[in-house]
Amino acid sequence: MVDFFKNSNPIIQALIATCFTWFLTALGASAVFMVKDINRKILDLMLGFAGGVMIAASFWSLLAPSIEMSKGKNLPDWFPALLGFLLGGIFLRGVDKILPHLHLYFPIGKAEGVKTTWNRIVLLILAITLHNFPEGLAVGVAFGAIAAGFPQATLAGAITLAIGIGIQNFPEGLAVSMPLRREGMSRLRSFWYGQLSAIVEPIAGVIGAGAVILAKPILPYALGFAAGAMIFVVVENIVPESQYGGNTDLATMGAMIGFAVMMVLDVAFG
Repeated sequence: MVDFFKNSNPIIQALIATCFTWFLTALGASAVFMVKDINRKILDLMLGFAGGVMIAASFWSLLAPSIEMSKGKNLPDWFPALLGFLLGGIFLRGVDKILPHLHLYFPIGKAEGVKTTWNRIVLLILAITLHNFPEGLAVGVAFGAIAAGFPQATLAGAITLAIGIGIQNFPEGLAVSMPLRREGMSRLRSFWYGQLSAIVEPIAGVIGAGAVILAKPILPYALGFAAGAMIFVVVENIVPESQYGGNTDLATMGAMIGFAVMMVLDVAFG
């Protein structure tokens, strides 16, 4: 299996890696079968952890390689990373303004996006789905970079990024299924929609890998784009959700731990 993965086309590698991150989302969502509810403090801690992982991955796995790949070109080293980063944030802002969604714990009156009659459960699922798109995109771009032939792009680095994203997907799956259960949904349906929120990751992963393979020059911009999209999600969604219940110190410590874990993973193994 390991040899098959190493010898596979990067698009297949990206698909397998993002299916792994999807699986960990499903694993987190499956907790709904084992416990009736989860302490709000623990959930906020885990959400903070997820945000910390995404912030660290945005720099070490995406922005730093983007800057390194841009050295020796006609443009300043920082320009592709900066432009991609800003475009990633602008793109997610546009999606955020259009896609109807509701942040975890927020009242229905604070739903964002275009006005709709969709119920609270659908809006919660769409919010987590919005979280997951840039994560899948980041993993896909990392694997696509290998095929593009950049020496800074390594299989170990791409796998490390997938592992880090997968680790933080576990609490995200939990963060969907548990609130749905509290809303009165059955355990099976709560699990189903919890894992379904991450189905966008394999799709985004294949898109990201395919895009950079077909257009090698866009790779530094694509890495920055994925980083900008992830930072937007952290600041717009994950941080407010983790702090909304008043457990600010726990959420902040979770973010610090998540950042440290991803930093160590990327530097030591990436």
